[in-house]
Amino acid sequence: MREEDRVVQTVQILLVDDDDVDAETVLRGFKKHKIANPITVCDNGADALKKLRGDDCEPLTRPYIILLDLNMPGMNGFEFLDELRADSTLQNSVVFVLTTSKAKEDRARSYKHNVAGYIVKSNVGPSFQLGVEMLGAYWTTVTLPA
Repeated sequence: MREEDRVVQTVQILLVDDDDVDAETVLRGFKKHKIANPITVCDNGADALKKLRGDDCEPLTRPYIILLDLNMPGMNGFEFLDELRADSTLQNSVVFVLTTSKAKEDRARSYKHNVAGYIVKSNVGPSFQLGVEMLGAYWTTVTLPA
């Protein structure tokens, strides 16, 4: 591809996490790695779906990537994924699970929902930072759904 043919788009991030400390850790990790993408934070799956659909608010525009916690009150991450994948407009959304769960069952269930990756939050040290770097490289390298 010729350089002049490349279209650089700003990728928005939708962070869906009910834990303020975890959300702040993600935001700090992005800042530390000079990832300045616009970030919207929702504290549950229902609010995230409203934001994606533009219910009573300005919808999140594509391209975007969703960082999703699994264990949330109200609509949890799996319920969110069920609704997201059933919605013909949203079903091709790129989702990375960002969770405290190391359970094999949760990981397998997440991948059955076609997530792009599964990152465990408790790896907040060097491996978490590698995950943040990987996310930054992902959306600057991969062409996302329009």
